Amino acid sequence: MMRNGLRSACTVMALCLPAGAAVADGSTTYAFDGSFEDATFGVENAIIAEGLVIDYVSHVGEMLNRTGADVGSDVKIFDAAEIFLFCSAQLSRKVMEADPANVAHCPYSVFVTDRDGAVEVGYRNLPDGPMQEVQALLDSIARAATDN
Repeated sequence: MMRNGLRSACTVMALCLPAGAAVADGSTTYAFDGSFEDATFGVENAIIAEGLVIDYVSHVGEMLNRTGADVGSDVKIFDAAEIFLFCSAQLSRKVMEADPANVAHCPYSVFVTDRDGAVEVGYRNLPDGPMQEVQALLDSIARAATDN
């Protein structure tokens, strides 16, 4: 029952997304027509343009490539992948005043991936309610970075 409800919610959400967006497995992604480096530059600029500070950049693609053999895998998942972590004092206070459990979603993140030359920018979908204002910010950043 829960799975069908989730599928219905995802279907409704997909209908509300702008053209070019894809929703899968709890995330929204936008294709980027350009290099991985240009996409990461676009994400960085879009975050800064919102008046936010990037706290950390996780080089998850490098980590996965470096540790594959150590965990017994020869599968290359990404050519490159980075996750930009940041927060908004104003939005964080607002959503956590509404529900202190929303701390679980902070810091916020936007990711860039490159798989076989297909570059995407995306973010993790957040729960209904107050967190949708944060999701709108993430969507704005991803769209600005990809010109969508």
